[in-house]
Amino acid sequence: MALQTFLFFFFALFFCNIIITNQTVMPNFTSILIFGDSTMDTGNNNYILTLVKANHLPYGKDYPNNIPTGRFSNGKLVPDMLAFLLNLKQNGVPPYLQPNLSTNELCTGINFASAGSGYDELTSTITSTIPISKQLEYFEEYLEKIKGVVGETKAEKIVKGALVIISCGTNDLVFNFYDIPTRRLQFSTVSKYQDFLLEKLQSFVKELYDLGCRMIVLNGLPPIGCLPVQMTTKSPLLRTCIENENSDAQLYNQKLKELLPQLQAQLPGSTILYADTYNPLLDLINNPQQYGFEETKRGCCGSGLLEAGPLCTSLSPVCSNTSQYVFFDSIHPTEATYYKLTEYLVKDFLSQISSSRSP
Repeated sequence: MALQTFLFFFFALFFCNIIITNQTVMPNFTSILIFGDSTMDTGNNNYILTLVKANHLPYGKDYPNNIPTGRFSNGKLVPDMLAFLLNLKQNGVPPYLQPNLSTNELCTGINFASAGSGYDELTSTITSTIPISKQLEYFEEYLEKIKGVVGETKAEKIVKGALVIISCGTNDLVFNFYDIPTRRLQFSTVSKYQDFLLEKLQSFVKELYDLGCRMIVLNGLPPIGCLPVQMTTKSPLLRTCIENENSDAQLYNQKLKELLPQLQAQLPGSTILYADTYNPLLDLINNPQQYGFEETKRGCCGSGLLEAGPLCTSLSPVCSNTSQYVFFDSIHPTEATYYKLTEYLVKDFLSQISSSRSP
C-alpha cells in the first residue's frame, strides 16, 4: 500500500514537473466525461449481465486497498490519472451505473464506458456489453439527474465545460473483422468497414454536441497486432506483431485525423481533437528498456498468452513485478503503461487543449 501510494504521487509530481518545464498551463474543466471500451471502463460492467468483467483479483491488485473495481488492469486507468491531474477527482472517475453516487461525483465527472463495446452495435451484441448508443442514452439520463440537482443553467455549464474522452473501435475490428469474420463477410475490405465505423463515430459526436458537449477528444486505435492475444492466435511461435493489423490501425487513425477538422467545422464552438495511442504504445513495445519495461509479448496474468476477463482469475499466477510488463493480461496494459501513456498525453496533447482555448 505504501509503495503504490508513493508511486502514484511520484508520477503525479513528475507530470506536474513536465507541465511546469514546458510552460504548459493545465486547462480548467468543470467535469470529465468518459465513453468507450475496456481501456476506459472503471466498473460499469460490474452492474450488467456479461462475462466481460474485471471485478475479481488479480485485477485491481495494485489499486488503492487492493480492490478489484472492474478496471481491466492492476491499478488505475488513464481517465483516473487525468482526472487527478485536472484536479477533478482524487479517487478515479466512477462508473455511471454505480449506485448512490454523490452530487459532487455526478457534477465533476462520470464514466459511461463499457468493456467489450464498440461503435458497431453488433460488437456489444456479441459481448453482451453496453454499446455506444446505450452509453449515449445513459448520458441523456445523467443530464436529467444533474439538472434535477443543480438546475438546468448550471447543468448546461457543467456539460459545456467538460472534457469528453471517447476511446473505442478496437473491439469492432477484433471481434467483428479479424477473429470472428462477421463483418468481413459483409464488407469487402477493412477500409470499407472502417468507413462504416467512422460514420457511427461522427453520429455519436454530433449527438454529444447537440446535448451540449463542446470539448471532445477521440482516441485513435492502438497497435492491435501487438496485443499478446493477437500474437498468440496468429504468430504463436515467433510471437511477432501482426503487421497487417497494425497497418489497418494506422489507416483508421489517418482517416480519423483527417475527419476531425471537418467535423469540428460543422459544429460551431466545438473543439474536437485526436489523441494518439498508437505511437506511444508501439514505442514502449519496441523500446521497453528505455522506459523501464522488460516484457512486451505476454501479459502478467497467467501464461500471458490468452488470459483476459473471465480467464484471468484469482487462481491465475501473476508475475512478480507488474511494473516491468507492458500488458497486465493478454489485451490490457498495466498501470505502469497507463502512466506512460498519460505522460504522453500531458506533453503532446493537453497543450493542444490549452492552445485551442486561448483567446
